[in-house]
Amino acid sequence: MTTMATTLPPSVRSYHVNSGDGVDGLSLRTDEPRTPGIGEVAVAVHAVSLSFRELLVLRGQYVLPVKPDVIPVSDGAGQVIAVGPGVQRARPGDRVTATLFPLWRDGPLQPAYLPQLGGSLDGMLTELAILPEHALVPIPAHLSYAEAATLPCAAVTAWNALTGDGSGIQPGHTVLTTGSGGVSLFAVQLAKLLGATVIATTGQPGKEQRLRDLGADDVVNYRAVPDWHTAVRDITGGRGVDRVVDTAGTLEQSIKSLAINGHLAFVGSLSGHWRPLDPRLLFSAAATIRALAVGSHAQFTHLNEIITAHQLRPVIDRVFPFEEAGAAYRYYESASPFGKVIIKRTAS
Repeated sequence: MTTMATTLPPSVRSYHVNSGDGVDGLSLRTDEPRTPGIGEVAVAVHAVSLSFRELLVLRGQYVLPVKPDVIPVSDGAGQVIAVGPGVQRARPGDRVTATLFPLWRDGPLQPAYLPQLGGSLDGMLTELAILPEHALVPIPAHLSYAEAATLPCAAVTAWNALTGDGSGIQPGHTVLTTGSGGVSLFAVQLAKLLGATVIATTGQPGKEQRLRDLGADDVVNYRAVPDWHTAVRDITGGRGVDRVVDTAGTLEQSIKSLAINGHLAFVGSLSGHWRPLDPRLLFSAAATIRALAVGSHAQFTHLNEIITAHQLRPVIDRVFPFEEAGAAYRYYESASPFGKVIIKRTAS
């Protein structure tokens, strides 16, 4: 294939920010588009999705490098409008999203795979993203651009948490999810598709029924029951759960919720607080704890096969126009949304 630069728009708007400058540091600029180079593809971005990672970037708290004046946001979806020399698997008109770690194709995460969109690489909060061909992932046909934009970080992380240890979920297993953030909601949906019984936690009574409607078999309110691991064990007849997807950093109670030889997928801590952990807890459950970093291109591809087969639809809380990206960030940070917050450029 040859470059199709004639399809590029005359100008492109993109948001830029320096890590640590906060939401007020977001600036919208207009520049000439860059023609895709060898192995690159130009994608007209229709929608992006915010995750907790994006707040960490703006706060200067993200654990991986963030380049100065970065175009933020790792998660987006759009349509290929031009391809560079040597591109073989993408064509103009393709509906695509991209992996957060473009170099991570398969297998365990390696240091060489750490460059990431919206961090050390420019991200998706732009009208036109220039991406390496090998980062692209086709969008399931039944999903809109806004729905597809929710997948690269939260959905892939949930899939990795449920299946990435090599053993995965078996029908009849019990899975515990913590909270109602994006990863947790996907974990509820995906665990049910895999045949598990799902217990969810939340601190907001208004979200309890919504979690049940999404697929949770039982819901524990951790504010009403501070020692919520005891409620989890009661629900399981004292046995405990086979797997925990911990997005809240509640490791002590998560471990106490596990059955013998259980698995804990540790995603992070939304609060930013880290309580000391007594190592003896690990022996009490003979538990495996695995820290996650989203997932590979192969995992994303497998996830999309499951999403397509079951016609799964992501949960979206609210959609903001491209021009109101700052308002979208503030809403995501303060409103405790149930579902993903989308910034959308066009109808999709």
